[in-house]
Amino acid sequence: MPYRTRIERSLEGDAPWLFLSPHLDDAVLSCGALMEAQAHGRQIIVATIFTEAAHQPHTRAARSFLRQCTIGDGAQLYAARQAEDRAVLEGMGIQSIHLGEVDALFRRRRKPVRMGSSAWERLLPEFTHRYPTYRFDIAMGRIARGDSSLIRNLRTDVAELLAQTKAELLFCPAGVGKHVDHLITRELGEGHPDNLVLYSDFPYDLTQQPDEPHMQGLGFVPWSWEQGLSAKPPRIREYATQADALFPDGEIPVKPETYFVPGVINAQR
Repeated sequence: MPYRTRIERSLEGDAPWLFLSPHLDDAVLSCGALMEAQAHGRQIIVATIFTEAAHQPHTRAARSFLRQCTIGDGAQLYAARQAEDRAVLEGMGIQSIHLGEVDALFRRRRKPVRMGSSAWERLLPEFTHRYPTYRFDIAMGRIARGDSSLIRNLRTDVAELLAQTKAELLFCPAGVGKHVDHLITRELGEGHPDNLVLYSDFPYDLTQQPDEPHMQGLGFVPWSWEQGLSAKPPRIREYATQADALFPDGEIPVKPETYFVPGVINAQR
């Protein structure tokens, strides 16, 4: 009998699927075609982890991000992003859950209160943030030690979500692009190897490749979904605060969705 991947076996049934999304658009960006196709016949749940900003002062990287969006205030932007996400997913027939953690751009260090610390924070907020820059911190593929307690708490949350939803498959980002929030989300998924499917992070995967040694270590191989792709750009456009910043030339590429699942040898263990 030909080998069927974890997704292909699940496609024959109607058990719920749970998607972990690092931010308020990642699941639709990377998995929108598969999710919308399957939402007609099974329960699809998207749990987004990092759904909040923090109060000012912001780092230069955070201020740059806010300028790229249509709303310059962090709290207002993330309220709008949450509303966008709920509306987009509801329109696709998908349940949305927001876990309320702070985006890496805004996460602060835990520090003792010192005389004059507020003045330093106003002058150089980078000193008080866990990931002071995007290029050299957030996108370097290194999870800060200060995120350890966050990850422990999130492991509990994800285990509870799996139990509550009775999800057969747990979809998590593969970490293409090395964004720390995506890597944290991948780590959460890897705690549930019997349910795990990884998805290629779009649009990072337009210019970057998956971590091949990591995939080989897991024994995961690519699997592609090509149905319903033409419906994705309009859905992505509904994330109005983000679409222009993500695709400044106005063109949203249509690309088959790539997933990573246990290979033949791994599946036979």
